[in-house]
Amino acid sequence: QVHVVESGGGLVHYGGSLRLSCAGSGFIVADYAIGWFRQAPGKERETISCISSSDGTSYYGDPVKGRFTISRDNAKNTVYLQMNIMKPEDTAVYYCAANLLRSRCSSPILQYEFDYWGQGTQVTVSS
Repeated sequence: QVHVVESGGGLVHYGGSLRLSCAGSGFIVADYAIGWFRQAPGKERETISCISSSDGTSYYGDPVKGRFTISRDNAKNTVYLQMNIMKPEDTAVYYCAANLLRSRCSSPILQYEFDYWGQGTQVTVSS
């Protein structure tokens, strides 16, 4: 069975850093597009980042460009989201998802193409 499991969320102060992990099972994360998304209370889910297979081409949403970095460890079958210079507006539940239909991130990112989602991990940034 295909599963993705997020971890690494927590409480961080303004300007701090946090690294989220997305562990895949039942499939090889290096073969597919893997995305990170977040949803704050009362807001729609937004796309944060996506990494393509093969060349590892990445995409970032405007609110996180220059602060967040997506990466992949093929040996651990895990995708990471390094979050730096964090702001209170980064507070949300963060989700990882796998797109088993594509090996490359689409432009724009189509959330509905991501068919395997994790349970989410809470990230809270205090001011």
